[in-house]
Amino acid sequence: MTRHLLVLGGARSGKTALAERLAMREGSKPAYLATATALDAEMRDRVESHRRGRAGRFDTIEEPLALSDAIISASVDHDVILVDCLTLWITNMLMAGEEVAGAVEQLAATLVQVKRAKIMLVSNEVGLGIVPDNAMSRTFRDLAGSAHQRLAEICDDVYFVVAGLPMVLKGEPPSTDGPRIYEA
Repeated sequence: MTRHLLVLGGARSGKTALAERLAMREGSKPAYLATATALDAEMRDRVESHRRGRAGRFDTIEEPLALSDAIISASVDHDVILVDCLTLWITNMLMAGEEVAGAVEQLAATLVQVKRAKIMLVSNEVGLGIVPDNAMSRTFRDLAGSAHQRLAEICDDVYFVVAGLPMVLKGEPPSTDGPRIYEA
């Protein structure tokens, strides 16, 4: 049985590094589905750095909006699909004027549908800080929180990463050579 995974954490918490280690361990043909869009020079440098870091380890697919379609397409040739990251995807959807809640429901349905590839979703937990001072930021925070709750329902395993230390929120602890896994 394929077990889908959601990895949450703050910025630079180690969530992507954990997901990459798990994807490399569990997949013979892992795909990296990147959602970032490079809107400025600094982001272009980050995207290029990430591409170089994945070279030879993952087949990279870049898709900022049509996430469900990209997952279905990638599941034909890949046994593990690492999606990094959902919060960038939500940002892209907001900026494009797309309906986020419906897209999250479509993503949840896709996770239920895809059985032959393990889907690993990575996302920033943004609801632990202060209440944002503007409407768009509050909308983003609320949409991300709702998406995380909905996808955590569907995923078999949910981990929260803090300071490089992963905690199990739901499901089975992964076997990894990385940091010890803590039960929440």
